[in-house]
Amino acid sequence: MNHEAVRRPPPGDDALVATMTGFARTLRAAGAGADHQRTQSFLTALGHLDVRDAHEVYWAGRLTLCAGPEDLPKYDRCFAAYFAGARPPARRAGTTVSVTRPVAVPYGSREREESGEPSGVPATASEAEVLRHRDVARMSEAERREVHRLLALLRGTRERRVSRRFTPSHRGVLDPRRTVREALRDGGEPARLRRRARRDRPRRVVMLVDVSGSMAAYADTMLRFAHALVRAEPRATEVFSAGTRLTRITAELRHRDPGVAMDAVSAAVPDWSGGTRLGEELKALLRLSDPRGAVVVIASDGWERGSAEPLGAQMARLSRLAHRVIWVNPHKGDPAYQPLTAGIRAALPYVTDFVAGHSLAAFEDLAVLLGGGRAHA
Repeated sequence: MNHEAVRRPPPGDDALVATMTGFARTLRAAGAGADHQRTQSFLTALGHLDVRDAHEVYWAGRLTLCAGPEDLPKYDRCFAAYFAGARPPARRAGTTVSVTRPVAVPYGSREREESGEPSGVPATASEAEVLRHRDVARMSEAERREVHRLLALLRGTRERRVSRRFTPSHRGVLDPRRTVREALRDGGEPARLRRRARRDRPRRVVMLVDVSGSMAAYADTMLRFAHALVRAEPRATEVFSAGTRLTRITAELRHRDPGVAMDAVSAAVPDWSGGTRLGEELKALLRLSDPRGAVVVIASDGWERGSAEPLGAQMARLSRLAHRVIWVNPHKGDPAYQPLTAGIRAALPYVTDFVAGHSLAAFEDLAVLLGGGRAHA
């Protein structure tokens, strides 16, 4: 038996494999159990089905990528968002279901339908994968809205850390206080030894988003990613904007609706599209927020106004305090990019992870990184 033919769809469908693997990564970023083994099972199932049938794709993914009942709502949301269409109806015994709509529809087709313009050729699922990897600075408004909608679905899982606080546990060290209290209630006879273990808590994330002129094409998408992080862990996330001054915008990003949150941020940030003084901003950040034990995310292209020496000095100080320093540069997604600006060269020796931030796929990888995993190359 040809095992390669069983493990993946028919030859020549590399774009389809990339698309469906991307869907599994999106589902995993939303918190579902779509691990590598389940993804392989999904691809194996698609090799025996008609991938042009949205109904078959839906049920193949639901039966292979979901680890339990709690994953089903996440799967439905991600399927509808990733393939830009409502999920197929539930299968009923004795009922024949026909699906006439494509797996994905062209972005902007709804606007054309409402305006009465003729719609184009239906898009394939591979277009959704292309959109995931497309630079947001080169997108149309309709495509950018679609990416922002998908960003709002990111769960933003967080790496866990051990807390100093204890919690009752069946395993762990002896809890003398609880044991003695219960013994006194029972007349002085210790009937059962009580134990305790340290709690685990989400690791704090402190994010600094550059809103200067050189970041104008990416700042809005960066802030929407920050909104997803705040929504996921409001008590363990702080967000600041950086331009000519530092502005704390955590409270504004706590609005549930992304549009309302972005409007609040626009009103709160006084220095949109100005210059950048990252060295001074980091110095102010270290004064306003304690980064000890936190993951610090700096979203900037590294264009520093003036000397880069203050930035290098503050980055050295930050690296000694933070658990991890992640620098997100939108230009790193370009294969020809080289870190030649003075600001980036001054900061890189103190950066733990230097990652791209130009596309939906890059932000999905960043979410995996913040969850304690490893981003895709």
